[in-house]
Amino acid sequence: MNDIDLQSTGLYVNRELSFLEFNQRVLEQAKDRTIPLLERVRFLCISCTNLDEFFEIRVAGLKELLEAGAAQPGPDGLSVPDQLAAIRSRTERLVEEQYALLNDTLMPELSASGVVFLEVETWTPAQAAWLENYFVNEVVPVLSPLALDPARPFPKTVNKSLNFAVAVEGEDGFGRNTGLAVVQAPRSLPRVIRLPEELGGRKFIFLATLVEAFVSQLFAGMDVRGCYQFRVTRNSDLFVEQEEVDDLLRAVEGELASRRYGDAVRLETAHDTPPEILSNLLEQFGLSERDLYRVPGPVNLNRLMAVYDLVDRPELKYPPFSPSIPERLGMGGDIFSTLRAGDVLLHHPFQGFGPVADFIKQAALDPSVLAIKQSLYRAGTDSAIVQALAEAAQLGKDVTVIIELRARFDEAANIELANKLQEAGAHVMYGVFGFKTHAKLVMVVRREESGLKRYCHLGTGNYHAKTARLYTDYGLLTADEAIGADIHEIFLQLTGLTRVPRLRKLLHAPFSLHQALVTKIEREIEHARSGKAAHIIAKLNALTEPIIIQALYRASRAGVQIDLIIRGICCLRPGVKAVSENIRVLSIVGRFLEHSRVYAFENGGAREVYCGSADWMDRNLFRRIEVAFPVEAREPQERVWQDLGHYLADNTQAWRMHASGDYQRVKGGVPFCAQSRLLSHFNERVALTEA
Repeated sequence: MNDIDLQSTGLYVNRELSFLEFNQRVLEQAKDRTIPLLERVRFLCISCTNLDEFFEIRVAGLKELLEAGAAQPGPDGLSVPDQLAAIRSRTERLVEEQYALLNDTLMPELSASGVVFLEVETWTPAQAAWLENYFVNEVVPVLSPLALDPARPFPKTVNKSLNFAVAVEGEDGFGRNTGLAVVQAPRSLPRVIRLPEELGGRKFIFLATLVEAFVSQLFAGMDVRGCYQFRVTRNSDLFVEQEEVDDLLRAVEGELASRRYGDAVRLETAHDTPPEILSNLLEQFGLSERDLYRVPGPVNLNRLMAVYDLVDRPELKYPPFSPSIPERLGMGGDIFSTLRAGDVLLHHPFQGFGPVADFIKQAALDPSVLAIKQSLYRAGTDSAIVQALAEAAQLGKDVTVIIELRARFDEAANIELANKLQEAGAHVMYGVFGFKTHAKLVMVVRREESGLKRYCHLGTGNYHAKTARLYTDYGLLTADEAIGADIHEIFLQLTGLTRVPRLRKLLHAPFSLHQALVTKIEREIEHARSGKAAHIIAKLNALTEPIIIQALYRASRAGVQIDLIIRGICCLRPGVKAVSENIRVLSIVGRFLEHSRVYAFENGGAREVYCGSADWMDRNLFRRIEVAFPVEAREPQERVWQDLGHYLADNTQAWRMHASGDYQRVKGGVPFCAQSRLLSHFNERVALTEA
């Protein structure tokens, strides 16, 4: 067992390249003709927004390491320059596929379905007149064309904004030849414009096409030789120096303003942009040719997402569904008495998020409730839960909310929520500096005849009603005394920065979770060696942490069957001879974003199931406040094992990972889709309830 070095770089997949492979799987959904057309357009857009964030955070971070001279490679052995070179090569292929799919497949199919994007040469006189009028009255008033000269240097361009480099000839109003101007499209302008019904039904035009068609009107008396879209992606990772921060909220607010103008990391331009303009743009942004992507279409491709809401064609979208409600909660009434009778496990989006919101609403209005404590990572705008918390505070209840201000790209929304809750009288705290609070927890303290009693909700997903209809997540409503006591200890630590709590049932990062996982994997090894049942199933968003990967390799070598259902990044290599032959890695990419984290252990027949907020990544296990909770009641635990079995049996939306790091669709046998099976199962329950 000790003849193989489990730290060998050949046993690890590069994290960044693994993410790009995941994004390829998302793009493959856009190619799948069994999926409704507008949903395929959405998958294309998602692949583009994923790539944007990848450059804003991951590529930007690698560039910072390169500038700092960091030479320490990761577990896979790739240096920073090697990673950047590999990213460039893989991204080029991905971008080529995105635009080929758009131009050669999706646009023709949209047109054939009556959803038409107009090109200038196809305009009728009536359409041309309406579009020119729209440009003059709706677009020109908010545009600011900027001719470049020594008094007006190249303007600052906002991260991911749409811009145009305009080549002009002739003298301007002051008798000078400037040669180049920049037109910036404000974000207030829609990137997709729908024409009136009387001009041909579902006809659309990109804002970029409109500006290119009429840009000469912005440069009266001059000759416009060309107009070329460009977009720059900037470093968007917030940096807050711990030693120099007195007020985290103000520090984050200050950093948000700088995010829009962080260092440039990528330049996208129209494919026909002349070389001299490309050189000028690269120089202005401090980029090189390897940071340039020339594209045959809109540079802000993800704005095509707007079409989904602009087109009312149900047959081009997934059929709607109604989430079910567990029978024990479906009759309304007192949720606290329901939980005293036993736990309730919710599986979103197949089961509704309403019971979670109702739990907090009831607590807010119940005169017997003394206190509500909750952690919020992402809650969205106009949150019913936040409104209930504010109402509870106004009614005089003790309301404590831990808001994570640094939830990436939700910082501004979370600052607004913090201010709203503080104004209502809630105690608002921002967690522990240096550790993101990612745990999903609610605790309600209620006075009853027997004394004070705690009621809790723990989840794998955010308290966000919109994403609860799009992401798969588990949530546990419970009155379990040990879990309530554990959550009480965690909130005490978060608010009072007390010592590390000793918990009875919950696993807690950055303290006990990592070691507990390794210990449970080692326990499966002992079971396998002694001939007992040994099996590990882990459902995660990502697996990158080397020590856990090595523990899984040891378990595989000992004969433990390991099934990993990992949506995105996986740095472990399955199927390596004498190392990971007993490990299978599947990725499910479908209608719903697989977001739940589940850790299941056969444990010699005494099964254990934990659900939680943490992926098996360094950041989750060592730099975040995370919680994993046991699912102990027989029926909910059996249901989770059954759900995992559905995912392992999927042969329509599942991809199997090979030792090379490549993925291949799982095919063969009678088609089975885990998400569809779960959806139909819970829809059957809705139908029975309505009947």
